[in-house]
Amino acid sequence: MRHPLVMGNWKLNGNKNMVNELITGLRNELSSVDGCDVAIAPPFIYLDQAKHQLSGGRIVLGAQNVDINLSGAFTGETSANMLKDIGAKFIIIGHSERRTYHKESDELIAEKFAVVKEAGLVPVLCIGETEAENEAGQTEAVCAKQLDAVLKTMGAKVFENTVIAYEPVWAIGTGKSATPAQAQAVHKFIRDHIAKHDAETAAKVIIQYGGSVNADNAAELFSQPDIDGALVGGASLKADAFAVIVKAAAAAKKAK
Repeated sequence: MRHPLVMGNWKLNGNKNMVNELITGLRNELSSVDGCDVAIAPPFIYLDQAKHQLSGGRIVLGAQNVDINLSGAFTGETSANMLKDIGAKFIIIGHSERRTYHKESDELIAEKFAVVKEAGLVPVLCIGETEAENEAGQTEAVCAKQLDAVLKTMGAKVFENTVIAYEPVWAIGTGKSATPAQAQAVHKFIRDHIAKHDAETAAKVIIQYGGSVNADNAAELFSQPDIDGALVGGASLKADAFAVIVKAAAAAKKAK
């Protein structure tokens, strides 16, 4: 059975004091929770501090982005090997904010996916449609295109030990969320799309939901058969709210 993962994406938030307090709060809140893997992705500048704060605990370190280059004259970039060296495991790639604000293409994101896998890290591949695409009935076509950038260059086996995060762009940071039934339908489509290439890999891949996940909607989302945790934005900045989401995922795992 798949083991759910709840990951907090802190985005462009935090300071040294906040990192200390939030991680201390999370460790206290989650000390007795099992049945769900937990990770956080602070801004790059706080990764080393976070790693030390997490030492000896069950929360795993992640990062919000990565460059396709491993070294060289690429000012301002961070490589997969650097992230591995500092102790990160889960690497978010293809987040809609990167696609939108930094014009990252499906092809570039597939390159990042390959670099992360080559480094022995776990890519968290974000896919999802905009509001206009959703209203035009293009959700499945958009998700398939974003998946195919990886599938057609690397094959389905590359999705072993990988996380996919379905994040409808219209639900990120808006307070809107797909209904559990809507989210489940897309998650099933994603799994079935990979299964056309490799059913065994598709059955094992972790597919998170992201998009205004909070303490109120988490339990019902996680009760769906193909939703394996969440990539959490705003709610991951408060230890108590994030802990409720993690506990809901753990409870859903036991109930499935």
